[in-house]
Amino acid sequence: MAKVVLFWLRRDLRLDDNAGLYHALKNHPQVLPLFIFDSEILEKLEDSKDARVSFIYQTVIDLKSELQEKDSDLIIRHGKPLEVFHKLAKQFEIEAIYTNNDYEPYARKRDAMVEAWAQKQGVEFKSFKDQCLFEKEEILTEAGKPYTVYTPYKNKVLKTLNAFYLKSYPTKKYFKSFLKVQAEKAPTLQELGFEKTDIELPSSKISTKTLENYAQNRDYPAISNGTTRIGMHLRFGTVSVRALARLGQKHSAVWLSELIWRDFFMQILWHFPHVEKASFRPEYDKIAWRNSKSDFKKWSEGRTGVPLVDAGMRELNATGFMHNRVRMVVASYLCKNLLIYWYEGERYFAKKLLDYDLAANNGNWQWAAGSGCDAAPYFRIFNPETQAKKFDSEQKYIKKWVPEFESEDYPEAMIDPQESRGRCLAAYHKALKK
Repeated sequence: MAKVVLFWLRRDLRLDDNAGLYHALKNHPQVLPLFIFDSEILEKLEDSKDARVSFIYQTVIDLKSELQEKDSDLIIRHGKPLEVFHKLAKQFEIEAIYTNNDYEPYARKRDAMVEAWAQKQGVEFKSFKDQCLFEKEEILTEAGKPYTVYTPYKNKVLKTLNAFYLKSYPTKKYFKSFLKVQAEKAPTLQELGFEKTDIELPSSKISTKTLENYAQNRDYPAISNGTTRIGMHLRFGTVSVRALARLGQKHSAVWLSELIWRDFFMQILWHFPHVEKASFRPEYDKIAWRNSKSDFKKWSEGRTGVPLVDAGMRELNATGFMHNRVRMVVASYLCKNLLIYWYEGERYFAKKLLDYDLAANNGNWQWAAGSGCDAAPYFRIFNPETQAKKFDSEQKYIKKWVPEFESEDYPEAMIDPQESRGRCLAAYHKALKK
């Protein structure tokens, strides 16, 4: 039975500048990479053509080919992680398991179970920071508490962020430590229960011009290269956050601040895991939300009669992407104008967004609802018409996604904006008054 050190890939799907992989390769001469298609996650997905599964699958197959060129391999398994490790222990003599930290509640439970199993087997389990610039207790207030407001958090990060935190891990120096093995056949996408997506997947390349013009262009959804669309690659770790932060330092402080927002929401989820399914501020769960399935359906299909909201939802449904400015508008419309609980919208985005990330998606939805840690005051309600005039004045974005706009086929707005604003303020005030 071959002795191995397993490197378990998850949200870090690259060989270059990978923290956990670097430590495994540097300290052991027989490292074998492993990827598990986690059935606990896959079984919850409703769409057999889920574009994220296609993306992960193709990325994993490419990594497998890259490793086979080095006379090694990527072992690909499908099932519950703990059961997969049980079986691997019969196939290999596992000396250690290396991986990178994940901060979501499910991932924390999963990793705790695997680590407990490993300890019982006498197998070392080591995990490292890789998917964010700062984690857990690295950035705290002077009182040693987690930050719950973004701006002071950002200021502390910018004071702390030096070359040490941004340095790449030189994994290539140690590629000779990959275990030499016979290649295994990979399961097909169909064997995993999925089909190839029809959606066009985003590139991992970032234009310097996009970064240099980011501050001026990022709020205008009709500008096709106004944002980087790198979110999906960050979510699955096909790019290094350290490399991206160096780009931000060089070309765009505003874009770097978006990466810091990402870290901020990750540490909120780490310190306050209840936010996954409940409001950060518990009093917001006392609001008398409307449970209107018909209104939610119109919103989700882009049939509200509000052009910017409809354009955003149709873009999301067709492409798995929505411009960030528009995300704020559609979220505000659902929570404030339609008075539907933010969690319903968050779950819909979770199904549709290519770049879905629990921490960021949850944080931004709670921001829109006013229930989050760094929230807009509840009485601040986006006006979709004003937003459209300001950020899509020529209606290029709207007309692209709502071609029947300004024709007889386009419906009237489903609700009067002033009337719904008043209803929202009354409901919030009643729940939040002391």
